[in-house]
Amino acid sequence: MDFHADKDQSIVVWVTRSLDREKWSAIREIGVLFDAALVVTTERSAPDASPASDDFQLWSVSLTKHVATPLLKGANLRWLDWMQFAPGARSEIAVLYDDCRECAATTYFTAFHYDLREHLMVPRWIRGAQGVPVWTSTVPEGVNLTQIYAALPELNNVEMLGTWTHYDYGKQKDPEDFVFRYDIDPLTGLDRTELLSGKDAATMKQRLCSMQMAPGAVARGQDSALCQQTVHPTPERRPVTTPPANNKGRSVPPKPH
Repeated sequence: MDFHADKDQSIVVWVTRSLDREKWSAIREIGVLFDAALVVTTERSAPDASPASDDFQLWSVSLTKHVATPLLKGANLRWLDWMQFAPGARSEIAVLYDDCRECAATTYFTAFHYDLREHLMVPRWIRGAQGVPVWTSTVPEGVNLTQIYAALPELNNVEMLGTWTHYDYGKQKDPEDFVFRYDIDPLTGLDRTELLSGKDAATMKQRLCSMQMAPGAVARGQDSALCQQTVHPTPERRPVTTPPANNKGRSVPPKPH
C-alpha cells in the first residue's frame, strides 16, 4: 500500500493505533491481505544513530481488531520475490534477514502466508523464534564449513528450499553432512522440514550445486569447491596393476654368460 495515497490513510491510521503501545521508531512497510496487515517497524538505538543500524520487527496487525501480533525481529531485512509453495495456493512474499548486526550473524529465510483460521499473516518453517537458517558466520574452531542453499522448482509449478551444510574436521574425524528439504505437505498443507539421507541427500546435493537460475534468486554457495567437485567430480587415480608388455612370466633369473 501507499503511505501517501488518500485511499490508504485509514489503514495507516488503524495500524498506527494498533501499534501505539509497542516500542518502535518508524513504520516502514504495510502490506494488506484480506483482514490482516503485514507490518515492518524499525527501532533506532539513539536519535543520532545511523539508519543503517536500525533493527526491524515484523507484525501481523488485525484490520478488524486493534491487535498486533509480533512475528519476527532481527537486522538487515531483504525482501525477495514472490514464491509459490503449494499447488493452486497464493504466492507468498519471501525474505532473508540476519539475527544481529555487526556480529557473527546467522542468515534466515522465510515466507509469509495468510492463516485462514487465525486471520493472521504467518511466517513459514519457524523453529524457536527464527525461520530457516541458511548461512552462518559462526564456525567452530578447527572446522572447515561449507554452506549451500537454493530455492528449487518442483512439479505443479511450486517451489521448495534445499540446504546443505558440510563440516570438514580434517584429521580429527570423518566429515558430516546435513541436507534439508523445506516444503509444504500436499495432504495437510502444513510446513514440512525433512532431514535427507542416502540417495535422497545425494540427489539434493546435485540439484543444489547445479542450480544456476534459482526462483527468486534465492541461492548461494554454488561456487564453492565442494559444489564444483560434486557437479564435476575428479576421476579417481588408481594404481596400475597391468604387467608390462615384455613380461614373459619368468620366475627364474637368466643364467650368467
